[in-house]
Amino acid sequence: MNRFVAIDFETANHMPYSACSVALVTVENSIITERYQTLIQPPQNLYFKKYSELHGIYPEHTIEAPTFEDVAYDIITRMEFETIVAHNEGFDRSVLKAALAYYDISSRTLKLTKKWECTVKIYRKLGFKPANLKACCERMNIPLKHHDALSDAEACATLYASYLDNKII
Repeated sequence: MNRFVAIDFETANHMPYSACSVALVTVENSIITERYQTLIQPPQNLYFKKYSELHGIYPEHTIEAPTFEDVAYDIITRMEFETIVAHNEGFDRSVLKAALAYYDISSRTLKLTKKWECTVKIYRKLGFKPANLKACCERMNIPLKHHDALSDAEACATLYASYLDNKII
């Protein structure tokens, strides 16, 4: 069985712990079996305008949203023991790591794989130029509402499943 979890974070500002949205998409045998998405109230509910303009999330959207600390268990339980996939995995991994540290949640006991799969790197190696999410989705005819965490995670999941199934255009 081929199983993995694609993840995407959106942030409110330049601080990596400022997650304001997350989505995780679980895939088994190239079929999405679970979708999880939530808004997250970043620390002090602080947003920078250029970030909000990019993803469309503003302080009024998260004023009553849970904090990362409130949703950490939901996120982590979906990731434990799984192959984790992200488009530009360095960014999403850094957000997770920084948010865990900010809320003093120990990552030592977490059962997360050390190696994440990165669809940017995979598609670059396949000769895609550019290999950003939007360009890959356009070339592969994958629907995308860019910078919406769930849409980005689903697109990443589809890209990775296509790679595993050798269905690259």
